[in-house]
Amino acid sequence: MPGQPLDMLDEATSVPANTGSVAEPAELSLEDRLTLISAAMTVRLDEAAVAYEVNTAHIDTTPVDLADVVTVPLTPRLQPQPLPATPIAALLERARARMETDGWCAGALTDESGAVCLLGAIRKEAGGDRGLEADAASVVLNVIRRRFGDDVDSVPSFNDAHRSGRIPVRMLGEAASMADAQGL
Repeated sequence: MPGQPLDMLDEATSVPANTGSVAEPAELSLEDRLTLISAAMTVRLDEAAVAYEVNTAHIDTTPVDLADVVTVPLTPRLQPQPLPATPIAALLERARARMETDGWCAGALTDESGAVCLLGAIRKEAGGDRGLEADAASVVLNVIRRRFGDDVDSVPSFNDAHRSGRIPVRMLGEAASMADAQGL
């Protein structure tokens, strides 16, 4: 360029030398930093949600009834409770006690180890009185339907639908209480 000293021309057209250092980024505003942190937290929460789903996929999510969990009496019993005075209620209470003592089974009235199903316990405690047995089974079916809906076909089908005797034993106890309250 005519009229400029040679030194100035070199400075204007020269490329800055690479010194190996990176230019410092411009400082971010508070809003920009909060936006970046929010985005990072969203990613972390999404990853945690996926990990939670993977880690808990095998867990059964069937609702738990408090009566299934609490197995000790809430109030201490100092004296044994008398058996109900009505015949069906007494039969159902004895059947409940038999099932707790002998064990529970499904698919048969009594299995090879002596465990009983709902109807098997009622039949053993009825002592051959088929009328009393039928009345007791009817009360149990009413309690089951009241609790689980009208689509339950029979006492044996209800018994066989369970994996443990916890609920069938409880149904015998509830049926005994209902029969006693109704004077049956």
